[in-house]
Amino acid sequence: MDLASLIGFLLGIGIIVAAIATGGDVMLFVNVPSLLIVIGGTFGVTLMRIPISGFLRSFGILGKAFMNKADDPATLIEDSVRLADVARKNGLLALEGEEINNEFMKKGIGLCVDGHEPAFVSKMLRQDIDQMVQRNESGQDMWKGVGDLAPAMGMIGTLVGLVQMLANMSDPASIGPAMAVALLTTLYGAMVANCFALPMVDKLAYVLMDEKTNKELILETISGIQEGVNPKVLESLLESYLAEKKRKDKGEG
Repeated sequence: MDLASLIGFLLGIGIIVAAIATGGDVMLFVNVPSLLIVIGGTFGVTLMRIPISGFLRSFGILGKAFMNKADDPATLIEDSVRLADVARKNGLLALEGEEINNEFMKKGIGLCVDGHEPAFVSKMLRQDIDQMVQRNESGQDMWKGVGDLAPAMGMIGTLVGLVQMLANMSDPASIGPAMAVALLTTLYGAMVANCFALPMVDKLAYVLMDEKTNKELILETISGIQEGVNPKVLESLLESYLAEKKRKDKGEG
């Protein structure tokens, strides 16, 4: 689990709720019609923008922001060097019995063991990367749309509330509560956008960058193994995927 996403979300919402609680009754800030306008309206309009399959898939993609299990590139490099050493000494078929935890690497090694040409293997893996990027970017676009639409729906709810308030100006006692309810939709829209949707877009972009980098590293590994690159040379090549500090630490170790 990505604790940064969970802690950040709970901390952001918690601070707002705590600030509300210190100023009075928290239930004053709970209004079902306002929630329906902001939440229901936002997702309803979002659904108009994309196919329902993409709408539903975006919730699965959102899970990556909280359940990110990206492999450590340094570990991938160690596995890559080990596999390259086995292949160089015993041939590609010897890789069939090797333990491989990363599914993308396992797929690539499987294609190698099956005897496919390097160009075909590279094409297959590259297509896998491109499809992964496309799916993730589609999910990011959907949540960015939520972030853009939620404040707008909040403003619409506020306008609806103001119209209802002005229609009852004959009752001065109802003006204050009606104004408070009208403003709540703006608050809800701002919170949905800035405390959830837009931060999730940024986190998903970060997760995608890590996932793509790891798959590019593995693609380089598979190409090197098929070309018979010396394991030490392959290790030096793959170290370019590590941060400079990690490369230095690795070298000192």
